[in-house]
Amino acid sequence: MIKHIPNTITCLNLLSGCLAVIFAFAGNYPAVVLCIAASALFDFCDGLAARLLHAYSPMGKELDSLADLVSFGLAPAVMSYNILLDILPATYSWVAYATMIIPVFAALRLAKFNIDDTQTTTFKGLPVPANALWWIGACELLVNNNNTATIVCFVASIFVFSFLMVSNIPMFSLKFKGLGWRGNEVRYVMIVLSIALLVLQGVSGFAVIIGLYVLKSLLSAKVGKE
Repeated sequence: MIKHIPNTITCLNLLSGCLAVIFAFAGNYPAVVLCIAASALFDFCDGLAARLLHAYSPMGKELDSLADLVSFGLAPAVMSYNILLDILPATYSWVAYATMIIPVFAALRLAKFNIDDTQTTTFKGLPVPANALWWIGACELLVNNNNTATIVCFVASIFVFSFLMVSNIPMFSLKFKGLGWRGNEVRYVMIVLSIALLVLQGVSGFAVIIGLYVLKSLLSAKVGKE
């Protein structure tokens, strides 16, 4: 019975992702944010549960990727598509279709991850949950500041973050090795900083959090090469 707990949590991740897609098509963006955030929480918990219960399985690994593709690839892409479609003039509505490369590159990222055994303490490329959290924050910023500059930056970030997902840039993992402080210092600091940013900036704080995460990873990679 215990061995099924991580997979059950992963299924909750997938369920939340499916609901996020439905709410995105309905234009209920606060509900989309809640569902994707719930998926991120379930994604964090299923891995933690698997490690604490020693309940690893090949099925669990594949199920996790399938759930992540929906929750962190398709759901934020559909939300981004609908928001752009609402904001862009009819003449430029075709630009919104660019958002559909997000789940494509998320799938490539997940497939790459599944066949790479070296991504344990660090990741190669941006993890798809982090990608989804970026789009939650970016969509909020776009809705509140839908000027030309913001739209251009939003569309450009589609290509930037798609590239980051499939890149070989080392990015530190937020996967906890137990619940102790030692060895998890950076992870706990990131969590506290994230909570503070969300309290101060609301949903748009997710974009700042992921931006800092990417920046920290890029700086660490540069220092490591020197």
